[in-house]
Amino acid sequence: MNKKNMFFALVALFVVLFGALVFMNRQERASELEGLPNYTDDKEKIVVNGFKYEEQPHLGDPAAKVKVIEFGDFKCPVCRKWTLQNFAKFKTEFVDTGKVEFFFMNYAFIDRDSYLAAVAGEAVYRQSNDKFWEFYEKMYEHQGKETEIWATPKYLIRFAKDNLSGIDQARYEKDVKEHTYLHQAKEDFKIGGYYGVNGTPTFVVNGKVLRTMAYEDIKAAIEQELAGE
Repeated sequence: MNKKNMFFALVALFVVLFGALVFMNRQERASELEGLPNYTDDKEKIVVNGFKYEEQPHLGDPAAKVKVIEFGDFKCPVCRKWTLQNFAKFKTEFVDTGKVEFFFMNYAFIDRDSYLAAVAGEAVYRQSNDKFWEFYEKMYEHQGKETEIWATPKYLIRFAKDNLSGIDQARYEKDVKEHTYLHQAKEDFKIGGYYGVNGTPTFVVNGKVLRTMAYEDIKAAIEQELAGE
């Protein structure tokens, strides 16, 4: 075989191998997308009647005078920024001092993997409230791009194995794959929408939806409630 023919043969081989790689990647991606839920998959009736604090992940003293809810989406980059910049400070200043009981509710809306990330969080919470808060912080620390589908079943199962010790991994994996808590995630979303939540993060202080996420504004709203004004 002369050099010219060898060159074309190598090019052809490269094209075939590249095409096969692209095909396999697309097949794998399609398989991952099949594992993502839609809110329409949940047929259970939702009745909005308050924020259902008793059903939400929570931190702090149940007797605290002020209850603060964060509505969040684990794919939301602004949620990530707020958590990394403010959560530890907020916990020290308000939760650990007994002034606030803090709750998290899902407002998963960015994409289908937002719903699955919410389902995964609910699955962890059903095993351990304390482990949920580890999940909460770690998910934001390891957040992927908002414009990409990354919170797939494969990712979330590996994420838990790498970052969450002390949970039943088999039970968690089953709950993620079967979308066990999709109803709870959808219910949170419907509750938020009913009370005026339209983006993330949104904070609710003693039932009042704030139209700001600035730490100082949240602090002012809490202090107003503590003062009984």
